[in-house]
Amino acid sequence: MQIHPVLQAVTDRIRAKSAATRSDYLAQVDAMAQRPPQMRSMGCANVAHAVAGVPVNDKLRIVEVKGPNVGIVTAYNDVLSAHAPLQRYPDILKDEARKHGATAQVAGGVPAMCDGVTQGMPGMELSLFSRDAIAMGTAVALTHDTFDAALMLGVCDKIVPGLLIGALHFGHLPMVFVPAGPMTSGLSNNDKAKVRELAAQGLVGREKLLEAEMAAYHDAGTCTFYGTANSNQMLLEAMGLHVPGNAFINPGDGARELLTREAMRTVLGITAGKRFAPIGRVVDERCIVNAMVALLATGGSTNHLIHWVAVARAAGIVIDWNDFEQLSSVVPLLARVYPNGAADVNQFQAAGGPGYVIGQLLAAGLMHGDVLTVRPEGLAAYATVPRVEAGQLVWQAATESGDDSVLRPVSAPFSATGGLKLLTGNLGRSVIKVSAVPLDRHVLRAPAWVFDSQDALQEAFKSGALEQACQTNGHNGVVCVVRWQGPQANGMPELHKLTPPLAVLQGKGYQVALVTDGRMSGASGKVPAAIHVSPEALAGGPLAKIESGDMVLLDAETGIMQAEVDAAIWEARPLATIPAEQLRANGRGLGRELFAGFRRNALSAEEGACTWLSN
Repeated sequence: MQIHPVLQAVTDRIRAKSAATRSDYLAQVDAMAQRPPQMRSMGCANVAHAVAGVPVNDKLRIVEVKGPNVGIVTAYNDVLSAHAPLQRYPDILKDEARKHGATAQVAGGVPAMCDGVTQGMPGMELSLFSRDAIAMGTAVALTHDTFDAALMLGVCDKIVPGLLIGALHFGHLPMVFVPAGPMTSGLSNNDKAKVRELAAQGLVGREKLLEAEMAAYHDAGTCTFYGTANSNQMLLEAMGLHVPGNAFINPGDGARELLTREAMRTVLGITAGKRFAPIGRVVDERCIVNAMVALLATGGSTNHLIHWVAVARAAGIVIDWNDFEQLSSVVPLLARVYPNGAADVNQFQAAGGPGYVIGQLLAAGLMHGDVLTVRPEGLAAYATVPRVEAGQLVWQAATESGDDSVLRPVSAPFSATGGLKLLTGNLGRSVIKVSAVPLDRHVLRAPAWVFDSQDALQEAFKSGALEQACQTNGHNGVVCVVRWQGPQANGMPELHKLTPPLAVLQGKGYQVALVTDGRMSGASGKVPAAIHVSPEALAGGPLAKIESGDMVLLDAETGIMQAEVDAAIWEARPLATIPAEQLRANGRGLGRELFAGFRRNALSAEEGACTWLSN
């Protein structure tokens, strides 16, 4: 199938603007790949230290037989339900390696925090920066430089981007990513959201709310809504970095261990005839574009408009929000998964999952099929669904949707576009995910109410002041501006706690929206949310100029985000400053002191909020 001209144009533009940085990156990859195996050439004391803790037979394989040695980087902990199953994986992988004359060592562990635990709490201010800490941890693990390949064990929000950024800094090594799968379905996401809205209104108490939350998050595995964690897995499938179809198999499914063992065989090259495919070559401009397309076609998390900018930059590739928006204009929405629909990821998988989506996009010329992947068959291998037959894995083509309320073909999509819109104007640049927002809310004009924190907005809601403002300002609504939430201010936390109160007001018929330099992921649901506003307020961005009462226009159809203030007045208006006590509090307690350098060095959201690149 001929590549769609817009897809090709975006790819060509990315390749052109990345020419210098990509060339420099590949030169470094090639230089590292041309070295002799370090375990064979390092000093005897170095080798002895590297193998001192492994079983005698493994020592023999490494030192005498000189078999391949695979490094395992794991994000295991059992605070994250999605990562709890990873506890057993290293033993499974080591066992599989031995069957093929190879060895494996746990090179290191990386931190992994649960955003669900820290939502609305001070710890959430470390969440975004944990991505770069994970990348650093990956580098620390692999810098032992004793490995011929590596496996990355991780699933959730910042963990996969962090592992991938770290992995790409060792781009000379073949690498495969190994997930654990989603938990089985519990209380539906829609029913959970309804209880949250009732709790926000004080109509149910803590006991009922906790009961609902425990019924939703009830077992090992990833949360079942299509947020950042599950979007990660979709993108890795589209990039060809998984064993095909590995993303959404439940932890207790019989295929799970077989897929994990297949990951070891894949990274050893057994399935690829020993072909050497280093990750730095697999992740090229076409691969990054495929990931962007997969995100848009499935209505995935807006967090990846930050994370995949950083991931691409780690491979010497430069992308920005214009690239996402241009792709969104031609990539159809093929999936309806919560918060863009009622289904959860288990229903998504049952309907055909990533295999169906990738097959449809390839057939329509909306993905690059001529890319390297960790499998010899290329991206076509990812248009399949794995099954177990007679104790063995088999892959079947995913040619039909099992439920057209969840997955549809390119010929009859839920929407002709990916549902992502870039907003620009005198308030800066931001993105809005409109795939879940009712059409009659795509354009909104109302007075601003400026808040310096998410807590201040919640208090205004609880006191009734926010609803009263909607009733009395003559516009039947309000645009809530929450500033000082960017990377440099406080680490750019997600503001999921704001969804229930805003959803309650919208449910009462008021025109409400959110504008913020913080993050919202996919949790805004039906509430229009202009997020990731760049530059952020603390860096002198326009949100530091806006005042309560300014009329604000949000137009997701034409891409406008504008404070309707006379240009001369706007230009002369001084920048507000963050309250001194708030700034001080942002850097104190729960380890936030240790991340002062991250806040100081962070680039803008559109630049990936990277802390390891200079301006």
